[in-house]
Amino acid sequence: GAPSISIFLKPPGVIPPGGSTTICCSCQRDRGNFVLYKDGRQFRTLELRGSRAEFSISNVTQKDTGAYNCHYLDGGIVLARSETVEVMVQEFHLPKPVLSVLPGHEVAAGAHVIFHCTIVHSSAGCFLYLEGQVKVLNLLSKERDYFNISRVDEGNGGRYSCQCFTKSASFKWSAVSNTLDLVVR
Repeated sequence: GAPSISIFLKPPGVIPPGGSTTICCSCQRDRGNFVLYKDGRQFRTLELRGSRAEFSISNVTQKDTGAYNCHYLDGGIVLARSETVEVMVQEFHLPKPVLSVLPGHEVAAGAHVIFHCTIVHSSAGCFLYLEGQVKVLNLLSKERDYFNISRVDEGNGGRYSCQCFTKSASFKWSAVSNTLDLVVR
């Protein structure tokens, strides 16, 4: 069958002009190539290293904004296509939020975990990210600035971060919080 492939940004979130990001593509194969597409056009090709390829973009500008996806090729034949990941480049105008987790960084499987993303701004909403995921885990609003996971399992472990924004006439963004590693035993 066709291999399943994944794509994600490292670190996740909106990037400031002049910043950098890495687009990671991975699959369960150890040979072949990944071709990175931006807005439907071929952008770059990389050989697999292990089971992944990493496309680094540094000193980003508005021109780097767009929809990226990976095609996995073996012998010149496209065997699979990833989901699409959006790269957004925006100035940061808000203070950096602080991410915390209760009851702590190491928990037993089945425990109840609460993530808090705190920012000193009256009307900011925040996104919670888990490195390796394409999608945002959750949107945290000022009314509810926490995210519950009622029964954690090993799949909930990983590197988390959050990023906040305000929706006035235009979006204003914060930097991404420091990362927080959750270990599920």
